[in-house]
Amino acid sequence: MYKTTIGLEVHAELSTKSKMFCGCKNDPHAGEPNAYTCPVCLAHPGTLPVPNQEAILKVLLFGKAVNAVQADFSEFDRKNYFYPDIPKAYQISQYAYPLLKGGELAGVALTRVHLEEDTARSQHDHDGVSLVDFNRAGVPLMELVTEPVIHDAETAGRFARELQLLLKTLKISGAQMERGEMRVEANISVSKTDVLGTKVEVKNLNSFKSVEGAIKYEVARHIELLEKGGSVVQETRGWDEVRLKTFTQRVKETAKDYRYFPDPDIPKLKTNDYEPFSKARLAEMMPELPQDKRIKYTNLGIPSNQIEVLLAEPSMSEYFGRVLAVGTTSQSPELAKLAANYLTSDIQALILSGKTLKLRADYFVSLITMISQAKISSRVAKDLLAEIVESDADPEELARSRGLLQVSNPEELRACIEQVISENREVVAEYQAGKESALQYLLGQAMKATRGAANPNVLRETLKQILVETR
Repeated sequence: MYKTTIGLEVHAELSTKSKMFCGCKNDPHAGEPNAYTCPVCLAHPGTLPVPNQEAILKVLLFGKAVNAVQADFSEFDRKNYFYPDIPKAYQISQYAYPLLKGGELAGVALTRVHLEEDTARSQHDHDGVSLVDFNRAGVPLMELVTEPVIHDAETAGRFARELQLLLKTLKISGAQMERGEMRVEANISVSKTDVLGTKVEVKNLNSFKSVEGAIKYEVARHIELLEKGGSVVQETRGWDEVRLKTFTQRVKETAKDYRYFPDPDIPKLKTNDYEPFSKARLAEMMPELPQDKRIKYTNLGIPSNQIEVLLAEPSMSEYFGRVLAVGTTSQSPELAKLAANYLTSDIQALILSGKTLKLRADYFVSLITMISQAKISSRVAKDLLAEIVESDADPEELARSRGLLQVSNPEELRACIEQVISENREVVAEYQAGKESALQYLLGQAMKATRGAANPNVLRETLKQILVETR
């Protein structure tokens, strides 16, 4: 029996205004190629890097969220290698003294988290000519390394999803994998003993499906090689999303190959001595974390599938937080559950169709309160939501002015019901002769006569009672 061991390395582009070591705009996905460049990020001779304080702060905030140990002393190093997308022929990164060590996320232990600069973007599909866009060169990049404690593809996928959710919740990265804002690399080995097997790295996995697919493919490939008496070569491989298999890219480098040494142009960092990086400042910045929201929402009785929908988009979760802050909702789990149900169904559908959620939280609570008290029907609620989701209109005032408030008084419904019975004598006779389906037709006509304002349950019982009276 082979044991699989997996460690992940994840790079996340940080959402800062400027690049890591210069003042160029940090927006690698917009503008013309090479529009956001300067002598520093193009590595002109004599230029000096200046670390981005905002980027460092975002990494430290992440560290507090995962209970990592914040370094008292940290430094930037030069990682030497030459590729067309590294203009200096070295990358400014961190090696011996990262900003963070340890921590845990989604049950997976972390080794370290450090800060570096991103590379430029190479494009190889121009009639055999490679082009390089330096807009991304120098963008702040957080790199996270896990301990080799993951043993299957599904756990790796869950960790990557939870990491993306945390990055978005903390607002430190957009973490959109399809845009390269979050990139996963998997280090995979198999062994029949407690001694780890030869490690293979699969780079630049840009979807959760790719993460899981590449790991499963590599595990099967390693086992097949070993079973045939062969050996696994330590190397870097890529993932072919069309053929669903990995392919060799290069022999894996080691730290020795990169010839790390401290960058002489950047001062050492003592983060605990610097007020902007203080623990008190980080505590003030810390939002409510996903794991805490899960506990709170579960205690309200919200189903787990709805909880994950609410958490998946931080703006939706923040809106739900404002809804819960409205007094009536915070005191009523039933209203909270109803609010979550409408947010994860009707409102989410409206947002996906292109609508923008601008409805005031107290007005949304007013709407769900009317639903829970049977003042409006679910049909009216859907129509009102579609109209007011992008406005600040009061749903109760709209419902009242348009005569949409639900009628639950049997005596108020009696006249409409008697008129329907009078106009549908044949259907009434069929029902009284034992044809139950005729009742649905009469109910439909009665609802139409009340312009949808009748409480369906009250309408049904009142109709049946009057039909008995008219036998």
